[in-house]
Amino acid sequence: MKSDCVLIAGGGIGGLVLALTLHEIGVPCILFESVTDLRPLGVGINLQPNAVRELDDLGIGESALDSVGVPAREWALIGLNGKDIYSEARGKLAGYRWHQYAVHRGEFHMLLHRHAVERLGADAIRLGHRVTGYEIQPDGSVLATVARADGSTITQEGALLIGADGIHSAIRAQMHPDQPPIRWGGTIMWRGTCRAKPMRTGSSFVGLGTDRHRVVVYPISAPDADGLATINWIAEQTYDADHDWSKTGWFRAVPLSEFAHEFADFVYDGLDLPALLAQSATAYENPMIDRDPIPSWVDGPVALMGDAAHPMYPTGSNGASQAIMDARILGRQFLTGGVNAASLAAFNAELCGPVGQLALRNRGAGPFGLLRLVDERCGGQFDSIDDVVPEAERMAFMQAYKQAAGFARDTLNAAPRTVPLGVKLPVTEVCDGAPA
Repeated sequence: MKSDCVLIAGGGIGGLVLALTLHEIGVPCILFESVTDLRPLGVGINLQPNAVRELDDLGIGESALDSVGVPAREWALIGLNGKDIYSEARGKLAGYRWHQYAVHRGEFHMLLHRHAVERLGADAIRLGHRVTGYEIQPDGSVLATVARADGSTITQEGALLIGADGIHSAIRAQMHPDQPPIRWGGTIMWRGTCRAKPMRTGSSFVGLGTDRHRVVVYPISAPDADGLATINWIAEQTYDADHDWSKTGWFRAVPLSEFAHEFADFVYDGLDLPALLAQSATAYENPMIDRDPIPSWVDGPVALMGDAAHPMYPTGSNGASQAIMDARILGRQFLTGGVNAASLAAFNAELCGPVGQLALRNRGAGPFGLLRLVDERCGGQFDSIDDVVPEAERMAFMQAYKQAAGFARDTLNAAPRTVPLGVKLPVTEVCDGAPA
């Protein structure tokens, strides 16, 4: 009898949440991750309430998330003149049943990895293994080709293969060999952290500037006894089409002198960006890139999820959240239809089109599109924001994004659990594969 083992290519946030979900519902899996030594890399990311809910359902609750981040209290946009364009409470303060969290991406990743090793066992998590391709077998199973860090290659059979291997996914490249190249929208981001006093509520996510030239600042830790928190900052500049983005790096460490002058004028009451930058030990450069949506995430017993399926600009702060939702919806589909290609097809039918449209919405600056409206209508200078973008228009703009991204408050609060509590699938056998 064919094994129910699911193979996962990629041990990032989405891949690890999928592994934890499969363990929850009793489905064996093997996760392959190319990195040989996991370290807490990266800076700040946001977890929206829909994703925080799923983590809580997995037994990764507030106390665990408090160890790697802080609940967000406010989301705000500020104009070039330092005046508020829009602000709202977030998480439980906004009536959600769950917080929104701002976390250190690397520490959150390590938290998920620890839980995966504890629950699934170390043999199920294969570091130094990269899935490079797949072959669909006559019986409907899949044979994955795996390159190991020592230069050798092995194959591994499974019922299904899930490509959670990121924007440069080898699984996606095989599934869609004629896909367009990675798309750059013209924006370069510089990211870093420093110790400073948080703004406004003490846990506010603040975006300031225009959609072509802006900064985002928010804390990813609670303040210490001196009132200082770890502050995550993102400085963004959009260039003309002739700028050679390919010479930039992906999380390339760069000196502040390469870009700080672009933001010398970002000094306001409560925010002195040049001073924040100067306190940062390291800055990282990233091009803001994505890929065009594809017509399907599925090829029989093979499916894509997370950035492999729908890489998107970080303007909506929901890339990691959507990867978590992908994993949980896959788990629900398996409970409904079994560990088979039909469940992958149902997953594809539910998410591929809508999430592809969400990625395109993020190209239009996502919720930061309000900054574009203000810039277009008044050049960023105003006495009363209501005279530029009326309150009803601002509220409708934000609600439309939340609905598209899956975290509209009333809908989320009323929704049943994605993965029913305590339900497990009967399995035919455990995964067959020699541990690394």
